[in-house]
Amino acid sequence: MCRHAAWLGAPRALTTLIHEPEHGLLAQSYAPRRQRHGTVNADGYGMAWYDPARTEPVRYRRAIPIWADANLPALAEIARSRCLLAAVRCATTGMPVEESATAPFAGGGWLLSHNGRVERDAVMDLADDLPESPCDSAWLAAAVFARGSAGLGLAAALADVVVRAGEKDPAARLNLLACDGTALAATVWGDTLFFHADQDGVYVASEPLDDRPGWQAVPDRSLLTATPDDVRVQPL
Repeated sequence: MCRHAAWLGAPRALTTLIHEPEHGLLAQSYAPRRQRHGTVNADGYGMAWYDPARTEPVRYRRAIPIWADANLPALAEIARSRCLLAAVRCATTGMPVEESATAPFAGGGWLLSHNGRVERDAVMDLADDLPESPCDSAWLAAAVFARGSAGLGLAAALADVVVRAGEKDPAARLNLLACDGTALAATVWGDTLFFHADQDGVYVASEPLDDRPGWQAVPDRSLLTATPDDVRVQPL
């Protein structure tokens, strides 16, 4: 379910997550190579970035296939930032297909995407406020953002929500990818995640965006944290 990717480091355009790589999110929307559940991610897409002129990140989300948006290529070329996040969606059966159900979700300056599925009963009591959508991913985002509001850091908030939700729903798949403009955090719980670091920063993605050497798989039940010059992985 879904594919997502993020960049943190020297300023780059969103097209480096979507169109430029041979296996970027555009290709992953119709031909993912490592997706374990679902075959096509055509139920919407979203992208977001941080602009120093704004206190909140900028988001652009559509409830249509990413390949059907004629405005996207030009927008992705000019949307440039040190911190980028984008996702394509394969909606869980029974979940709404609408912009409010499409990642990235935003709250308190944080951005979040979810690859997987979880019973809503496993996360509803973890959130303080109603989410913007009734979908499971929005409930997960609301729970993470609530912990951020309470003072937890990005990585600690993700880890707490994933472990609690996973205990309540053993069949859940809880790959979360989040950022705050200066750091990335991601969980691996039931699906794939990879990262690629170079001298300018780090990519984190559900599957490699290209065939360059250096992509590293993150083990299941792990928490990844990244700054532009450091990546760490620890068990959940």
